[in-house]
Amino acid sequence: MKNQQKAILWALLAVVFWSTVASAFKIALRGLSPFQLIFVASVTSFLAFFVLILVQGKFDVLLNVTWRGLLLSVGQGLFNPFLYYLVLFKAYDLNPAQVTQSLNMVWPIVLALLSAAILGHKISFRNVWGILLSFMGVVFIASQGSISGFYKTDLIGALLALASSVIWSLYWIFSIQEKRDKLVVFFWNFLFGIFYLVLYGLLVPGERFHVSVDRHFYVAVYIGLFELGITYMVWMKALRYSENNAVTGNFIFLSPFLSLIFIHLILREVIHLTTFLGLAFIIFGIFVQQLKLKRWQIR
Repeated sequence: MKNQQKAILWALLAVVFWSTVASAFKIALRGLSPFQLIFVASVTSFLAFFVLILVQGKFDVLLNVTWRGLLLSVGQGLFNPFLYYLVLFKAYDLNPAQVTQSLNMVWPIVLALLSAAILGHKISFRNVWGILLSFMGVVFIASQGSISGFYKTDLIGALLALASSVIWSLYWIFSIQEKRDKLVVFFWNFLFGIFYLVLYGLLVPGERFHVSVDRHFYVAVYIGLFELGITYMVWMKALRYSENNAVTGNFIFLSPFLSLIFIHLILREVIHLTTFLGLAFIIFGIFVQQLKLKRWQIR
């Protein structure tokens, strides 16, 4: 089998895993608080990374850590998993899965804006068009099928979904110069992320660590494995095999549409036409940003 074919198979496997997690979030949140869900999922991911490190014979790499590397993980772990998933799960707790997962898809647009503000990247005409298209998509999604649907959308939940995109974008910007082994990076990031979660659970009134070992717990474990954990390794394996990362990377855009199918079949949510339209606008906005039309650039 050619490398590009292997890349496509690994990419499709990652897409299928990621497409199931929006439904899994809602199921787990029926019995767990957002804090409990992220705590169980993070511990599961941390243990999965440790096992993978042992299996791949990277324990010496894990121990060969520098102070600079630890400081990077202190910051990265604050964004992912701590802040990002705590905010995202609260958003899922407040709105239908189709709304939250679609709003969360605007992160590439947010990344372009933050890259301009923090890294000094230029804003081009296509960036502006991409932002406007994605904004239209957000409006369609928030409508939930009609004008009256705006009143059914929880505003705080929608803002949290958009805020999660900001957090995720900041995480990627601060990780852009990361040269360490990715598996080891995830191990240290999640170790510090769990430390932040423990502090949060101890300091915030009303949060509980105790979790019943029931189906909600097992779904949280599934999320830890296939959202926070090994699916990233699967995706990176796809990129390693890939002969054209631009082609392989586009498979990720199948995930939100496939996710809507799972949301309908598993959660029995009625998927509104405006959700598909809004998601299509967001995806098209992202594609517009990726176009190489240099004559449109704002100098």
